[in-house]
Formats: sequence, structure tokens, C-alpha cells
Amino acid sequence: MVDFVEEVEEQLRAERYATIAKRVLPWFAAALGAVVIGWLSVWAYDLWRNHNIDTASVAYDKGLSALISGDQTGAYTAFDAIAKSGPAGYRALALMQQGDIRAQADKADEAAALYDSAAKAAPNAVFGDLARLRAVLVLIDTAPFPQIKTRLDVLIGDKRPFTLEAREALAMAKLQAGKVQEARGDFNALTLTLGVSQQMRARAQSAIALIDGGQSKAAAQAVQAAVGLPPMDPASLAALIGAPPSQPQAPVAPNSPQDSPVGQ
Repeated sequence: MVDFVEEVEEQLRAERYATIAKRVLPWFAAALGAVVIGWLSVWAYDLWRNHNIDTASVAYDKGLSALISGDQTGAYTAFDAIAKSGPAGYRALALMQQGDIRAQADKADEAAALYDSAAKAAPNAVFGDLARLRAVLVLIDTAPFPQIKTRLDVLIGDKRPFTLEAREALAMAKLQAGKVQEARGDFNALTLTLGVSQQMRARAQSAIALIDGGQSKAAAQAVQAAVGLPPMDPASLAALIGAPPSQPQAPVAPNSPQDSPVGQ
């Protein structure tokens, strides 16, 4: 009798396990399929991304080579393909280089638009603010003061990477707008601010001396000439987005990047 009862219980357990298995198996198979599909998707995406990065790197190097040879038209065209459809980091780099080309051709509005696009495509805040700052510097001679101030206010703050450079540019813009005493106060504040480079402090002190001597226009011109807008070393730009350094190196402007707000 005991054997019979145990046999019945064993059959009932087997049937119960079979029922549970029928219920669970489809879910298990679906989960396993999802894992496999997910892994294949990640693998395919990585493969596609690496291919795009390699392609963009080759095209970017082609643009730099054209710059070195003095072919700005060819360089702009080479960068254009990346600027329209390249990976985010290389797209930002290409747009920045195109902006430099337009800035050197005295096409301020076009250069600013390209820098703005580079800022939108930037893979990090440092590169984005660098592009925004360069846009301001090419527009500072032509754009109305309220527009310049609005652009610079965004770049000023304790956590902004180029806050000192933006403050200097704002003081320069105030001078050009005839806000002489406000500009003098801003320059004076810069001389007392921790972290200001020796070059920036010297520019601020020179501007104050010229303002006190009644030469506010000369002060604006002197600061702007000292700041300038030299093209950045491509290796420095690439480092900001974590891209591997390109083989060809474009010529570096005579002014050291450390002497300008775009290179500090």
C-alpha cells in the first residue's frame, strides 16, 4: 500500500513538473533569444561604429594634409563630408576646422555658424564651450553688444572651463560698446582673480593703464590684438574628444595658444 501511494505521489510530482516546464519554457526561450539578439546587436553596432570612426579618421587626415599644403578649399571640402555625417567627435572636429578656415577668410558669420554647430555636436562640455567661445571672438567686431553679452554669459560660471577667457572677452566687448568704466572694473577684477595666467593679467593691466590715460579705443584694440584667434593645434583639438592624434600636423599660428583665450 505504501509503495502504491509513493508511486502515485511520484506521478503527480512528475506531472506537476511537466506542467511548470511547459509554462516556463517559452519564457526561458524568449529570454535566451533576447540575450542573443542583444549581444548580436551590440556586436554589430560596435563593428559599424568602429568602421565609421576609421573612415572619419582617414577623411580628417586628408583635410589636415590639404591644410598643410595650403589648399584651404580642398581642406574645407574634405572636412565637409565628416561635418555632415561623421561620428560626433570627428564631426565636431571637422566643423571646428571649417570654422577656422572661414575665420581666416574674414567670413565671421559663416565661421560663427560653424563653431555653433561644432558646439552642438561636441562630445563633452569642454569642447562645446571652446567652440562657443571661438564663435564669440569672431563676432566681437561686428555683432551688437547684447548678442555678444548673451553668448558670453552662458560661458561664465564656476564650473565653466573657459570662464576667465569669457570674462576677458566680455570686458573687451564692453570697451568696444563704450562701457568704459564697466570694462575697467572687469579688467581690474581679472587682475585679482586666482587662476588668471600671467599673459591675461598683463593684458588686463595694460588695458587699465590705457583706459586711465584716456585711450579706451586703443585699449580695446590692444587687448583684441593680443588675444587674437589663432587656429588650434589639431592634436590639441583631438585630445579634447579623446580621438587618436592624426598623423599630419597643421601649421601652428605664431601666437602661442597659451597666450589666447581659445588655447588656455
